[in-house]
Amino acid sequence: MREEIADALQAATVNGDKRRIATLRLVAAALKDKEAACREAGKPLPGGGDMTPLLQCMIRHREEAAFALEGQGRREEAGAERAVAEMVRELLPAPVSVGEIEAACRQIVSDTGSKGLRDVGRCMNALKERYQDKLNMIEAGSVMRALLS
Repeated sequence: MREEIADALQAATVNGDKRRIATLRLVAAALKDKEAACREAGKPLPGGGDMTPLLQCMIRHREEAAFALEGQGRREEAGAERAVAEMVRELLPAPVSVGEIEAACRQIVSDTGSKGLRDVGRCMNALKERYQDKLNMIEAGSVMRALLS
């Protein structure tokens, strides 16, 4: 993740895209803050998958700010906030299709030997372990319940 951000920052610097440079610096600073907090707490340093919630939080904050700015009639500034949110969204891993979610759920059901709705929790835990931040767990949960019902 850090390498992707560094590469994107270098490309933005070459292109002279000031907004993208500022956004990527903001993301890099947030990642460094998270690493420093982990070191201070004695926790292991976050990996690439651990950064997804941080990026999603940054996106959510920007979208909330854009909504508030629109409510105040400041459409240009709201558009800028949405553009920043979109730049951060580009750093997230690509979402997984519904077909891939269903295939992953079927594999987990098969691997765990699950038979009914009682096993949904066990299957979801195995799914989280194996696919961490790659799957939308809300969609996966509904697919899993449909498979086990």
